[in-house]
Amino acid sequence: MKTTTKLSPALFIGDEREGVISFGSGQPDLPPPPEAYRVLPDYRAFKYGLIQGMERLRQALALQYPDSTADSFVVTNGASEALDLVLRTVARKDGPGSKKVLMTRPYYYSYPHMAEFSGMKPVFTDTVEGLIDIDDFETKVADCRAVIINSPSNPTGRVESIATLKRIEEITMDLGTYVLSDEVYKDLIYERENYLIQGPHVVTINSFSKTYAMCGFRVGYLWSLDEELVADVIAMKTHCSMNTNILGQEMALAAIGAPESFIDDQLEIWRQRRDLAYHGLADLGFDLWKPEGAFYVLPKVERPRDFVLDLYERHKVITYLGEWFGAPNRVRLSYALDVDKIEEGLDRIGRYMRER
Repeated sequence: MKTTTKLSPALFIGDEREGVISFGSGQPDLPPPPEAYRVLPDYRAFKYGLIQGMERLRQALALQYPDSTADSFVVTNGASEALDLVLRTVARKDGPGSKKVLMTRPYYYSYPHMAEFSGMKPVFTDTVEGLIDIDDFETKVADCRAVIINSPSNPTGRVESIATLKRIEEITMDLGTYVLSDEVYKDLIYERENYLIQGPHVVTINSFSKTYAMCGFRVGYLWSLDEELVADVIAMKTHCSMNTNILGQEMALAAIGAPESFIDDQLEIWRQRRDLAYHGLADLGFDLWKPEGAFYVLPKVERPRDFVLDLYERHKVITYLGEWFGAPNRVRLSYALDVDKIEEGLDRIGRYMRER
């Protein structure tokens, strides 16, 4: 079948029809911790909040990051606003390299657009088996003002080695390059603990969307020991979005108070789903990397545009085109759905593959 329908995420987002199996969504289907809900019955504060974010939340975050105070953080409308504000702030600064941002390919599909919106040019370092080629990285980073690191990665599910992350620390520190480390999946690593990139121009970006399943509350944050950058971000946020959702911040603070077993239990659920999705697709003959974190797989597919559209129209299964993520010969599947749906979705994909 020749694809003529225009394919974009807008075709699939919000499609909750009966019988549709969506491997497209990048949001957890698991509930937030019960502690987050306990804020609701008695909450009555609905006035403007601090632009930098609720101080009690920032104080709680400071306990999780080295050498930090509440002033090392800005609470944002999700990780996306944090990325946007930092990119625009860095674009306005005098600094090493030209106004370019180095990012890996495959990449999270908003990165190139955000870079361009900030007035900067995206530059790509291709990966080897989904992991950074440090030699290629080192060659290209010298001409860039900033780099974006995303480990664990959306869309690959790969986790960079600690040796690679430490080498990136060294290279960027020597050059004075800004590092934007997108760590929204840092608590969803199956193989080891997270490694926190550090340095004078490192900005770590995180949110409550993945760890605590609070996507719709839009509570994210950035952490940096670069006091000037933090101040510049606050100044820009003052005139863009003002404060972040104050009820969401209260619920985020309550979520931090959940027992550590909440994260451990959810990680085990993700691990089981990872194994089901990975082995299920491998058994169907797909060539794919085994995810070490996050909740995505990125198999190779022949005629991916036909695959995505035909699977959707004939079998009511949603997948995302790899080309949206800089991987034109692949498709992305999220396993952020319960086991029964993953199994049913794999059955439908198997039937489709036999029809091709």
